[in-house]
Amino acid sequence: MTSNTAQQDAAVADRAILANNAYADGRHLAARQSIYRWQRPQYDLPGIVVEELAGTSGTVLDVGCGNGKFVSRLHRDRPDLQVVGVDISAGILAGVEEPVLVADAQALPFADNGADAVLALHMLYHVGGIEAAIAELARVLRPGGVLIASTNSDTDKQELDRLWARAAGDVLGLPEGPARVSLSSRFSLERAPGYLGAEFKDIRVRELPGIIEITDPAPVVAHLASYEAWADQSGVPFHETVSRAAEIAAAEIATGGTFRITCRSGILACRS
Repeated sequence: MTSNTAQQDAAVADRAILANNAYADGRHLAARQSIYRWQRPQYDLPGIVVEELAGTSGTVLDVGCGNGKFVSRLHRDRPDLQVVGVDISAGILAGVEEPVLVADAQALPFADNGADAVLALHMLYHVGGIEAAIAELARVLRPGGVLIASTNSDTDKQELDRLWARAAGDVLGLPEGPARVSLSSRFSLERAPGYLGAEFKDIRVRELPGIIEITDPAPVVAHLASYEAWADQSGVPFHETVSRAAEIAAAEIATGGTFRITCRSGILACRS
C-alpha cells in the first residue's frame, strides 16, 4: 500500500516544491499523463469536461490548470466561454493560452459569485488546506454553477506501488522497501465526496476505471521518475530505485508479455 505519512503529505502540498520543482515546467506532469496512452478504455478527459459544461455560459476558472490541457480544449471547443487558467507555478503557465494568473487556490483573487464554473482537476490533493480551498472554490462560484473536480482512487495503480516497494527493498537489501509517495491519497476518490459535501449538496461521481498494458518498461520508468520532486521523502536512493524498478518491469514483460496496471480515477460534478 502507498504510504501516507505526515512528512509525505506535507511535501505533496509544499508550495515551494510544487512551484519550483514538481511543476516548475510541464515536464513531470507530461510524463505522468503519458502513461494513459496505453489505457483501455481510453477516456477523453477534456471532452468529458466539455460535456459537463454543456449548459454553462460565461466565465470558467481552471484552478490548478497545470500545462493547460483542459484550457486548450475549452478554447477550441467552447470559444464562447471566458476561460481563465490559474496555477501556483508561473513556470508551468508559460505555455498555457492566456488569460492566465498565478494564484493560490486557498486565496483566489476573484469576486464572490464571479465564476459560472470552476475546474479543480487532479489538484486538490496539492493544497495545504483542502477544506479551505473547497470553501474558496465555492465562494467564487455563482449559485447554480458547477464545480468539476477529479482525482484518483485509493486503489489506483497499485501495481506501481508494489513495484516501487520491491525495487526499494532490493536497493536497501530489505524484503520490502518504503512505499512510494502518494499524490492523491489526501484527496482520493473515496474521500472527495466527504470533503466536497461541506460546500456542495449535489455531488455526482463518474468513475473512470481502466487497464494499462505495456510491452516496454519506458512508460513505467517515466511515470516513476516524474516523482523526482519528492525524492527526499522517498526514504530510498531515488534514481537507483527507478533503475531497479525498470529491471523488474522488463523481466515481467519478458516473462508474461506485458506489464499490467489497474487504473481507477473519477470526475465529480458538484452543485450547491
